[in-house]
Amino acid sequence: MKAVYIHGPGDVRVDERPVPACGERDVLLRIDACGICGSDLSFAKYGFLRGDGEPWPLGHEAAGTVVGAGAAVEGIKVGQRVVVNPAAAYDNVIGNGGSEGAFADYLLIRDARLGQHLLPLSDGVSAERAALVEPLAVALHGVNQAGLKAGEKVVVYGAGPIGLGAVFWLKRRGFSDIVSVDLSDDRLRHARAMGATHLVNSSQVDLKAELIRLHGEEAPMFGASTVGTDVFLDMAGAPSLLEQTIAMGKFQSRIVLTAVYPLPVALDLQGLLIREICLTPAVAYPTELHDVLAALEEMSPDEVAPYISHRFPFSRFEEAFEAAKSPTSAKVMLLFEP
Repeated sequence: MKAVYIHGPGDVRVDERPVPACGERDVLLRIDACGICGSDLSFAKYGFLRGDGEPWPLGHEAAGTVVGAGAAVEGIKVGQRVVVNPAAAYDNVIGNGGSEGAFADYLLIRDARLGQHLLPLSDGVSAERAALVEPLAVALHGVNQAGLKAGEKVVVYGAGPIGLGAVFWLKRRGFSDIVSVDLSDDRLRHARAMGATHLVNSSQVDLKAELIRLHGEEAPMFGASTVGTDVFLDMAGAPSLLEQTIAMGKFQSRIVLTAVYPLPVALDLQGLLIREICLTPAVAYPTELHDVLAALEEMSPDEVAPYISHRFPFSRFEEAFEAAKSPTSAKVMLLFEP
């Protein structure tokens, strides 16, 4: 079979590998669709290898069909369509440093349990929609961590796939004052299609002045004016944005940190303190994976259609990976032939 591995910095290859053997507690999937995540790009850029020095298998936003199930596996049958929970098996996370990755014709799920490692799919959900469950769950957890109240004004930093997912959930929850901030006009157009009310290219305007125009100006704090934004969802990972937010945030505003910062960031903790700004992390999806799948099963396919900007067959993986690096893309989806 073909499978994607990182061999060093910028060295990503489609390798020929044997189809994994299915143990008595394991499930073998044929991958039907798998999205490309920003973390996949980062892993490849820095040349991550496994702890034992072996190449790093890549890909985790996957949906597939069961083609093999061990004798001790319960509730999972050959032919069943499923979504992969890549973080469920903490000793063997899929595509994030474990022994398996989902950019492959086949994927082995070790010690597989239905409802934990694999979520069953209904016939009404296509493979590519099912492969959106994982990134949309990351975005939903970020939104959930904000503790939003009706009528609050929200800024989403970053219009990549996770930021776009946050805009999507905010729109579905009825928020009508959603500002998407990015450096790419193309990605901001994707944000508009997902439901953003206002678009701000922070490379072209003064961000604070623009937020004052959109959300109003609040009472000064220790001589510095503040913006009327209630919640900032950081899905960009830009240290300068985080620093600026603390400097302009109003009293008791909130920041939710979903973006990954690979290096330490210097923050003005005094500014955070005197404004009583709440900084809350949001990682992965403790409970949201099932919620997202249930929502996708209920909604019209048109609602989430703008999320996918590019589709490629797995045979054109290299082209798809380059497209995912482009600021013109939203979610790039790989589709696999049976």
